[in-house]
Amino acid sequence: MTVKIEESWQKVLQDEFEKPYFKNLVAFVKDEYATQKVYPAGNEIFNAFQMCPFDEVKVVILGQDPYHGPRQANGLAFSVHDDVRTPPSLVNIFKEIKNDLGKDLPPTGNLERWAKQGVLLLNATLTVRAGAAGSHQRKGWEEFTDAVVQKVNELKEHVVFMLWGAYAQKKGAFIDEKKHLVLKAAHPSPFAADRGFFGSRHFSKANAYLESVGKEPIDW
Repeated sequence: MTVKIEESWQKVLQDEFEKPYFKNLVAFVKDEYATQKVYPAGNEIFNAFQMCPFDEVKVVILGQDPYHGPRQANGLAFSVHDDVRTPPSLVNIFKEIKNDLGKDLPPTGNLERWAKQGVLLLNATLTVRAGAAGSHQRKGWEEFTDAVVQKVNELKEHVVFMLWGAYAQKKGAFIDEKKHLVLKAAHPSPFAADRGFFGSRHFSKANAYLESVGKEPIDW
């Protein structure tokens, strides 16, 4: 099966594309896009991979579902299009960056600038029906994104994994902490950020680690 995805990821994930679950997933997603309003736009489903080739991954941030409101989802976890109001969880992420690194809150919630520096912004589920949170869960996306995390874990060294909230921590439970830096905290949503996301200083910790292994830090 040919999936339009960035070349280095194509090589790493080719076996996954041939598995029965993935073929079933493709059939489901195609039908949903043909009959329903689905986010993100079809050409943005694999944006996280397009903008952050496998060879360049330095940091992995795990999200859960794409945003399900108009014009929000752009294929990158936590990120929105330039002309869309910054969602509450992302506002809290920016607040923590300001507290941690002293950087002012940016004018846009579009995180393409992170992706292009080697931050894989990976949602567990890559598509969602408009207005219906979780509507594309348990259709095969989670198995696919588990495989993505496993490939990064196995084939790369010295990657920073940021696992925010119980869902992300469960998804990343198998990551080899001898090879990688695993940072865990509460989810940045308004319901949880005060329970350990604020003050976690993950962004300075990530950069210190990257520099310690000879990699360029991220301009958060």
